Amino acid sequence: MTLSGPFGARRAVDLRGVAGDRLSRMPWCHRVLLENVLRQDDPDVRSSGVEALLAWPETGRSEAEIPFTPLRILMHDTTCGPALTDIAAMRDALAEAGGDPTRLNPAVPVVTSTDHSVAVDVSGTPDALALNMAREMARNGERYRFMKWAADAVRGFRVFPPGTGIMHTINLERLASVVATVVQDGEAWSVPDTLVGTDSHTPMVNGIGVLGWGVGGIEAEGVMFGVPVSLRVPDVVGVRLTGALPDGVLATDLALVVTERLRRLGLSGEFVEFCGPGISTLTAGQRAVVANMAPEYGATTGCFPIDEQTLAYLRATGRSPTQLALVQAHSLAQGLWYDPAEEPRFSSITEVDLSALRPSVAGPRRPQDRLDTAAVPAALGEAAPGTGTLPAQPVALAAITSCTNTTDLGLLVSAGLVARKARQLGLRPAPWVKTSLTPGSPATARRLERAGLLADLEALGFAIAGHGCATCIGNSGPLLPVMAEAVERDGAKPVAVLSGNRNFPGRVHAQIDSALLASPPLVIAYALAGHAGLDVARDPLGRRPDGQMIHLSDLWPRAAEIEAAIIAATDPADVAVSYAEAEASGPWSALQAPATARFPWDPASTYLRRPPFVSFGTPELPPSTLAAHPLLVLGDDITTDHISPAGAIPAGSDAAAWLIENGEDPRDLNVYASRRGNWEVMLRGLFTNRSVMNHLAPGAPAGHTVFAPTGEVLPTWRSATRYAEAGLPVVLLAGERYGTGSSRDWAAKGAHLLGVRAVLASSFERIHRSNLIGMGVLPVRMPEGWRSTDLGVRPGDTIEIDFDPAALSPRAILKVRLRRASSGVEEGLATALLDTARDVSLIRAGGIIPMILHRALEADASAAAPEIPRADKHRVER
Repeated sequence: MTLSGPFGARRAVDLRGVAGDRLSRMPWCHRVLLENVLRQDDPDVRSSGVEALLAWPETGRSEAEIPFTPLRILMHDTTCGPALTDIAAMRDALAEAGGDPTRLNPAVPVVTSTDHSVAVDVSGTPDALALNMAREMARNGERYRFMKWAADAVRGFRVFPPGTGIMHTINLERLASVVATVVQDGEAWSVPDTLVGTDSHTPMVNGIGVLGWGVGGIEAEGVMFGVPVSLRVPDVVGVRLTGALPDGVLATDLALVVTERLRRLGLSGEFVEFCGPGISTLTAGQRAVVANMAPEYGATTGCFPIDEQTLAYLRATGRSPTQLALVQAHSLAQGLWYDPAEEPRFSSITEVDLSALRPSVAGPRRPQDRLDTAAVPAALGEAAPGTGTLPAQPVALAAITSCTNTTDLGLLVSAGLVARKARQLGLRPAPWVKTSLTPGSPATARRLERAGLLADLEALGFAIAGHGCATCIGNSGPLLPVMAEAVERDGAKPVAVLSGNRNFPGRVHAQIDSALLASPPLVIAYALAGHAGLDVARDPLGRRPDGQMIHLSDLWPRAAEIEAAIIAATDPADVAVSYAEAEASGPWSALQAPATARFPWDPASTYLRRPPFVSFGTPELPPSTLAAHPLLVLGDDITTDHISPAGAIPAGSDAAAWLIENGEDPRDLNVYASRRGNWEVMLRGLFTNRSVMNHLAPGAPAGHTVFAPTGEVLPTWRSATRYAEAGLPVVLLAGERYGTGSSRDWAAKGAHLLGVRAVLASSFERIHRSNLIGMGVLPVRMPEGWRSTDLGVRPGDTIEIDFDPAALSPRAILKVRLRRASSGVEEGLATALLDTARDVSLIRAGGIIPMILHRALEADASAAAPEIPRADKHRVER
């Protein structure tokens, strides 16, 4: 079909012509997938995928496998770093095998932000942003030069430098087109904007009707080099929204309710799609908050369709009238514009009445544990008594942080209005509370200043301290001295309050186990109170100089005030101007990067080392039975933070010892996230989170296990090395929801480096399962009735898995035996969690890296002309 308008003429897939009456019964996300499948080059793949998707309205479920080829890939500095390290090493391996390293380039365009490293070293003052930026460049200059090398040497790779914002905010404000124009065979086509991102919160962009989701860095490497995402036709859970948010209830409150509700349903990788009359009452910014939390509610992605709110957001962020016209024309023609009269078939559906919601928080250890404000003291449990001038349950960190709740302008101006009223009443945060504001967009300062709210936030200590993930990712910097002393000297139990998306123990700060997720204005309220052992909505937050008690109701803005502040703050020109200023970074421009096709590794570097797992080698797969020692036995809810930390490297750790031995300053070892290009450091950090219990050695320090042949308790990495030297395979046992949390590929790369051949767990989170497969590690669902912590596994026991790699198939049933050292065998039937034929082929190949290398070498050796990468073959116009 052909579309025409102020954008000119565009070819487009005729979805209505292909699907007919079935289109209105298909979920919105399936329609986008159908359009994608219809553009696949392989006619057999195209035919089977179309058939599977069109059958959905009748069947409501499908086991069929379909390919998905996104238009683009989104990364950030701590996931692109390992990927670029792999690419640099793959170029070396290819050259050493006689190939041309310059041929190894992404086949799909890659954009990366530099947002995960900035730390809140300085906060509470207007110069915090400049000081933290200077520290960031000093700490991470070597990594950033590496990224600049890649931007020049690797075709199809673009970098947003430090200070340009958080990746998901950049995606919404700058990169997302909703409908893209691609040029194929000389003709302009309009197609839905689609992507995958190496961060689990990539679905945030679904708030404006762009289908995307998070994948691990390992899977992204496959997509980069032309391997489509292979997925089973996704089950889609419908969330029907009715009513409208009442005055005083914000997008954060809705996101926490949705997270609580859907986790109760036991979601595990399904797509979620929002529908119903309540949709039209939510702005695109509010929708983005809810979509962002998809990994927290167990979904692959959370989708909102395209409608007038999408156009309003595009208009407010400076998109052209021509682009808006294309979005509307294409979406209406293809049935992607929201029609409330349609009733798509969902796998299941749940309803949320927006009008029944109220302000709430989540925690203190999981994002799905939503709490009414009155329930917070009980949820925090018995607190240590107050110490000196500090109360019980003191608030150590009050951080307005994270893309989740700083991208929606309504949430920021709400916080600013609370700050204004608190300032007028003479209130200040308690002196032990470290306050910070780290928004996702460099346009934030302009917006808040135009609304007259930036000075009020700064007066309460919420000056902009950086444009990055900061506290949300664990880069919260040091606690204030009075708080740090109380923790070390008196055993105080501090609490963090942040507008982030995760609150696992130790994630926000190594010394903080309890953290509350809250909307930005509630973060300010807790900062004013100074402690978390109260009902923040009803108890006094402080007193005026005249002694009058002040409550939250005295500070909370009305909906009309928020709307007026949004209007005052909004100027569509802000986005382009602010990002241009941020991208013109002097320190970034001054960085010198190598101008070579192959990266010149520095053997003395403590940031970048050629990884040992990048090779052509295939794994030594067992012929029929894998007999292995359990390396670790773990319980439920082991997150990727527990497996591979991102925060500060503790001074007394094995990772710190290696760094100090190699010349680093013990007073400033940076964070694990910045060292992901150095496998030596990352290996030593595995499983060292102090809240991880290894049931194989319950009394051992964190990060330790038993080397069964001798009974020695060793650091996990040392024990793994001893097993490898002895030629003894190892496996890992875990409970429910293994690998929940972020998409970090090092949680799987670490397993590979430890020599883990299989992970047996009661259930896996989707992205980590995919990452394990990408590293050639077999994910196995435990036999029915087996629980890792109830099996009583002891050192010397072994796990036997019967499987023939050549005969593996998706969801194959495997016989598993637990052979006790003390005599006795227990048997059960387990499931290989390989969803697709591609998963099986990756296990056989030893992972995605060997597959890419073999393909590249074969293409290089071919006498035929080199294949044109998809990024050039289907050129995307921006």
